[in-house]
Amino acid sequence: MRFVMLDTETTGLSPQGGDRMVEIGAIEVSQRRIQREKVYHRFINPGRSIPDVVVRIHGIDDAKVKNEPPFSEIADDFLNFIEGATLVIHNAPFDLGFIMYELAHAGISNMGDIPVIDTLSLARNRHPNQRNSLDALADRYGIDRAHRVLHGALLDAELLAEVYLAMTGGNQFSLAMDAVAQPATSFVQIPEIRRVNDEKIETARLVQQHETLHVNRNDEQAHQQMMQRIAKESGKPALWI
Repeated sequence: MRFVMLDTETTGLSPQGGDRMVEIGAIEVSQRRIQREKVYHRFINPGRSIPDVVVRIHGIDDAKVKNEPPFSEIADDFLNFIEGATLVIHNAPFDLGFIMYELAHAGISNMGDIPVIDTLSLARNRHPNQRNSLDALADRYGIDRAHRVLHGALLDAELLAEVYLAMTGGNQFSLAMDAVAQPATSFVQIPEIRRVNDEKIETARLVQQHETLHVNRNDEQAHQQMMQRIAKESGKPALWI
């Protein structure tokens, strides 16, 4: 089974509020081994300034991403990298919210059906009432993170890979029962996707509530006559036929 550990760095907390990604990093795990040669890593021009308070967290400032592409230009490469994999993300609603918003904003097919495991949810089930940040989990499972001074998408993805393997049985192939993958849309729905889904639900409800109408021959003829009358008086073809 192929897994892709994923992390992003952003300008803030809310894509709907104007925040954008500035870095995305991913690394493959297969055969219960971290495939360090199979990585995806890009800096991203967010098209807006990066607040100083955020720069102090991940070290990515305006100058560093000035000549980098916007996400829309790298989206296809990113989607190709994760195709066929199960994503593993720590606090999946956050990262997926940014990625799915950017995809929708660029008019690119979204990733709503891709399976995702949220290690934050998994950790909260395993370690209730404890700190379950990625750093806290690394310390709990004895994973060295001395080299990690600032947050970084690829660094965090690599750390996540080690934490995930430790949480789910180490190098033994024993996916934990509570590490259940769910579709990306179960973690987050951007407004456009939510609107379409709501319309589908409403249509299904209306169809179930109303019996099929049966139109007799006289009604059909009356309808056609009215359409012809509308077309004649308006000088334009009728929209309803």
